[in-house]
Amino acid sequence: MARVLVLNGPNLNLLGEREPGLYGAVSLAAIEARLAALGAELGLEVRCRQSNHEGVLIDEVHAARQDCAGLVVNAGGLAHSSIALADALRAFAGRICEVHLTNVHAREPFRHHSHLAPVADAVLCGCGPLGYELALRFLAAGATP
Repeated sequence: MARVLVLNGPNLNLLGEREPGLYGAVSLAAIEARLAALGAELGLEVRCRQSNHEGVLIDEVHAARQDCAGLVVNAGGLAHSSIALADALRAFAGRICEVHLTNVHAREPFRHHSHLAPVADAVLCGCGPLGYELALRFLAAGATP
């Protein structure tokens, strides 16, 4: 069974509590539970990690190089600022799907650019929690961009 890492960055531990009008009322734990169930349906083992610290996220990507076929990454605000995280993703040989709950292109101008997008095989934004499920399906299908 192929393994996929779902990696969530800063403040995503507050989903369902922080700005629910923008990010929704669904908690990260609920999203992760849904992904575990969907992964089982798709023949994937889903491992979820969240950190508010850039270095921890980079360490998770490095570790995933050993045993993961794909990554779903919602780096939160780090997508717009972290060249180091983008560099770590470049060292990952599997497929990568970047996810954002909101449509970052309809938000503040600094959110319009992602350092991770050029490294990703696919980018999903504005789909809310469904974006994670679509990303998992994309990775399971082995779809090419």
